[in-house]
Amino acid sequence: MDSDPHQLDRTDLRLLREIVEDGRISDVALGEKVHLSSTAAARRRKMLEERGMVPRYAASPDLMRLGYGIVVHVSIELVSQTEQVLTEFEQAVVRCPSMSYCSFVSGDTDFMMTVHVRSFDDYDRVYRKELSILPHVAKIRSSFVMRPVAQRTVPPVLFEGLK
Repeated sequence: MDSDPHQLDRTDLRLLREIVEDGRISDVALGEKVHLSSTAAARRRKMLEERGMVPRYAASPDLMRLGYGIVVHVSIELVSQTEQVLTEFEQAVVRCPSMSYCSFVSGDTDFMMTVHVRSFDDYDRVYRKELSILPHVAKIRSSFVMRPVAQRTVPPVLFEGLK
């Protein structure tokens, strides 16, 4: 089925907004918020899931309360960008237990990664035992988050114009 977001109507977008806000919302509460019956809300939620608009549900634990209060953004430059080098790096990086996010990017670096650690000593361990042993790494740059400014699941523009 086509998953073009432009084919969602206003009600679908309102449902999606509520699901993004609370993935555990009941069909009854969801229906009340968007002015549908619980049956209609459940049917539309299922359609959004089947179309891949909501591929999964996940909890967002408070990493600070769990002891992982230091966030590090890591830029990694590889020795080259050949298919083999990229593939070998990507296969290795997914096995890094401290990494929560990694992307192949354009610009002055090749990959951007987010790492969560308990302390600066913990990051030293991650750097030495996880990052520095990744294949084909030419340069690693680390930036420590001083404080978060904004964090969103989706950009608000997605729901622009909805009441």
